[in-house]
Amino acid sequence: MSIDEKIGIFRINENSGRCVGDTTPVSHLGVPSICFNDGPAGVRLSKGVTGFPAGINAASTFSRRLMLARGKALGEEFRGKGIHVFLGPAMDIMRNPKAGRGWESFGPDPYLNGEGAFQTITGVQSVGVQACAKHLIANNQEHWRYGLSANVDNRTLAEIYWYPFLRSIEAGVSSVMCAYNRFNATSSCHNAALIGDNGLLRRNGFQGNGTGYVVSDWGATHDSASDNANAGLDMEQPGDFILIGGGVFSSLELAVDLGFVSVDRLNQMVTRILASWYRLGQDSGYPPVNFDAQHPDGSGSLNLNVSVRSDTHTALAREIASASAVLLKNNRTTTTGTPDGATTRGLPLAASGIKTIGVVGQDAKIPNLGCNDLNECNDGTMSIGWGSGSNSLEFIIPPIDAITSFVGTSATITSSLSNDLTAGPAVAKGKDVALVFVNAMSGELGAYDVVNGNQGDRNNLDLWYKGGSLVDAVAAVNNNTVVIIHSVGPVYMPWSMHPNITGIIYAGAPGEQTGPSIVDVLYGNYNPSGRLPFSVADVRSEDDYGTTIIYDSLGFPEIDYTEKLLLDYRYMDSKGIIPRFEFGFGLSYTTFAYSGLSILPSGTSQIITFIVTNTGAFAGAEKPQLYLGYPSSAREPTKVLRGFDEVILDVGASSLVNMTVTQRDMRYILNLSNNEVD
Repeated sequence: MSIDEKIGIFRINENSGRCVGDTTPVSHLGVPSICFNDGPAGVRLSKGVTGFPAGINAASTFSRRLMLARGKALGEEFRGKGIHVFLGPAMDIMRNPKAGRGWESFGPDPYLNGEGAFQTITGVQSVGVQACAKHLIANNQEHWRYGLSANVDNRTLAEIYWYPFLRSIEAGVSSVMCAYNRFNATSSCHNAALIGDNGLLRRNGFQGNGTGYVVSDWGATHDSASDNANAGLDMEQPGDFILIGGGVFSSLELAVDLGFVSVDRLNQMVTRILASWYRLGQDSGYPPVNFDAQHPDGSGSLNLNVSVRSDTHTALAREIASASAVLLKNNRTTTTGTPDGATTRGLPLAASGIKTIGVVGQDAKIPNLGCNDLNECNDGTMSIGWGSGSNSLEFIIPPIDAITSFVGTSATITSSLSNDLTAGPAVAKGKDVALVFVNAMSGELGAYDVVNGNQGDRNNLDLWYKGGSLVDAVAAVNNNTVVIIHSVGPVYMPWSMHPNITGIIYAGAPGEQTGPSIVDVLYGNYNPSGRLPFSVADVRSEDDYGTTIIYDSLGFPEIDYTEKLLLDYRYMDSKGIIPRFEFGFGLSYTTFAYSGLSILPSGTSQIITFIVTNTGAFAGAEKPQLYLGYPSSAREPTKVLRGFDEVILDVGASSLVNMTVTQRDMRYILNLSNNEVD
């Protein structure tokens, strides 16, 4: 290869190719333009794709089975579009509940994030698509993201923020994306302690043969070409200046000529990128790119209108959306006073007894399908956040359509598809059930974009458009009010104990099958088994979470992670704070019993076994969770998640569950020097 051909491999071309990022082909060697594309919940900027549930919903399933299946389906659709690199999964810890992009990842717990990352990567790469783990590291808020410094001590780094990336390495991830923010005062993309030959990634086996590559986020590079290349950056996206960074590799050839970057290092960069292409078999029989991200409306000769949707993917998206729905409250009464009677109040709804239905809230209606390419709108049902992590709304089915289709002529539906505080209660009054749909949204900072007054990160934990007031107003006139929340994270629920509110479902960001999936849960066709991947505090502010979003600063702030290991439930436990709903919480329409607990050593691990029995009146899935406690001398949180499972049981059935706690799961770190994170 000539030096120009080599540079074309690791300097992405934006706005000139068919994908979000495209390398320059080397035709005489059979190397095509390598296609990079968003996003972590489905192909973005293309027609004929599935809008999958967001990462936070995958986390809510507490199901490795569904996490893996979602990853595989994502990979199949990316491959079908000719995309070589899936820009995901995101594994940014939800340090603060208002964090703009927290919904793209798997919540505030490192173990749950790590399992979500591992299963997603395994699924994506099983069909020959490269995964790109992002964003390395401590990328935890949108305000000031282009230059803030996340200052993290080594123990916190090792136990919280690094763990999901460690699991991604164990999954064989092809590439890692470095973040916009500085880490401990050094730009993440030329931070040798993170990405260099002796840095955190390589030291922990990132492609043990050295073939995995590090790629920058768009415009996340600063300073000189040699600073970045010599520190370990292998590829720059997009290769041009964006906002306040980018374009540093434009002078890389000069840096090589002047001896600031060695030819050996240049060759290493190319080798790492092409090795991943070869390793996953993309050199043989891989579909060519068949869409044009520059024309996401499907127009133009480069859009070949290839649909990668399938009935299997649609069914999976619907199942994950249902499985991730968290039943937070269910004050159920029945015709017989026993669990096997027909529901008169609460859930699941009994079609035979529900003859009038009030559907209330803007969140129940079709969203704005003419919104911009980043989905920076919230004027209908909220199925996904905004930014590069958003996905296609082309085939979205809103709740009102799904409810209407399911109910048919068996009941009369009256609706107020706004958050009007007069019209909503008027519709709900006197109905057999009132279904109130409310939401809260967040997304990416981008070009300092603002959506309903929110610049990426949420301003507060309130429901949008006076959603809380709408819930109160409806509950005041209907004694069988069921609230459905579509949200990117925790929201304030002071109304949750209202006696007329018989059911609350947290449905998260469920993707295109939002309507059918919530109907499945409401009517009992799918027994809810989701669990909260974060805690819901009992106060309106973020105080109970132990962290803050820095909104105002004179220049890029230095953010000290003084909370250390104490995020979310860990912080609440340490302060004796009782949340409204705790991490891992979720109800079911049935009941489960545990028995026969046994803990036995196996080498350096511990094997925990127990029996779960479905003792209720409905088939369902239980999600047992395993937490560890440590001696006080360890200075660890009160408890930490170290295992979970999915146990699907018919009525009266039992299953033996085995969980293994490894030596690493039990390890804690006291004195960690700068060179000892492992």
